[in-house]
Amino acid sequence: MQLAQAIKEFLHELAEVRLASPNTVASYGRDLRDFLQGHKDLPVADITRQHLQDWLVQSHAAGLAPASIARRLSAMRSFLNMAVESEWCKENVAAGLRPPKQPQRLPRTLPPEQTQLLLGKTDARTEQRDIALLAVMYGCGLRVSEAVGLDINDISLDMAELRVLGKGRKERIVPVPEGVLRLLRDHLGVRRQCADHDQQAVFLNRNGGRLSARGVQHMLKKRALATGADVSVTPHRLRHSFATHLLAGGVDLRAIQELLGHASLTTTERYTHLDIKSLTEAYDQAHPRAKRRR
Repeated sequence: MQLAQAIKEFLHELAEVRLASPNTVASYGRDLRDFLQGHKDLPVADITRQHLQDWLVQSHAAGLAPASIARRLSAMRSFLNMAVESEWCKENVAAGLRPPKQPQRLPRTLPPEQTQLLLGKTDARTEQRDIALLAVMYGCGLRVSEAVGLDINDISLDMAELRVLGKGRKERIVPVPEGVLRLLRDHLGVRRQCADHDQQAVFLNRNGGRLSARGVQHMLKKRALATGADVSVTPHRLRHSFATHLLAGGVDLRAIQELLGHASLTTTERYTHLDIKSLTEAYDQAHPRAKRRR
């Protein structure tokens, strides 16, 4: 089996059979096609560990971040797993390779007053939709892909709940705070007047189609400029802020894990370090014995 055809079949199975998220399919596709660029005539059975090591070294030399290199290795490992199952090759030569060590970075958050600024009034034509969308992302801790993926039948106004489809197609139920529920109800009332009957997306773009993640990012930047909020705001920062503010308010870490849809508590535990960091900073600024005398 030639490499180009094998990659094509792998990406098809990833999307249609394994039901991976569109983001995963797109990023794995980019990674595998990058490997293909330097190995166009290579049969899958002839891929060696040295080929992969050279590719990862070149990726590092090109300035790719450790997380991007780790994803490339993950893409190749998944691809070669399928290649072994399909008998295109005898072994997965990526199995023993280790990804580069990841620097431990704390999530960046927005202080509550910044989120209030973002929800301030602007003259945008899509004002009601934008405020409802921001309230849902921050108030329910949704990923941007989860927010734009919401359909009408995912919302229960009576139960104040959202049904969310997260990473790995995992479904979870998320409670909706009262203030968010009110904004969402107002948005749905306006949406019904202009949306096509067949369109199920909750948040629509100006053409009546489903709003994209890129569209949300663009809207956030424009809104930050219009309201005087931090222009470095991103959908992911809103999600981090949701978790950190809950933790600061005394919510149990396990409960935050469920709300965020994290598969591992280790991922959620990053917010513990973040909260301790903010407490330390506050202590250093305010406590009379925090600073050492010269």
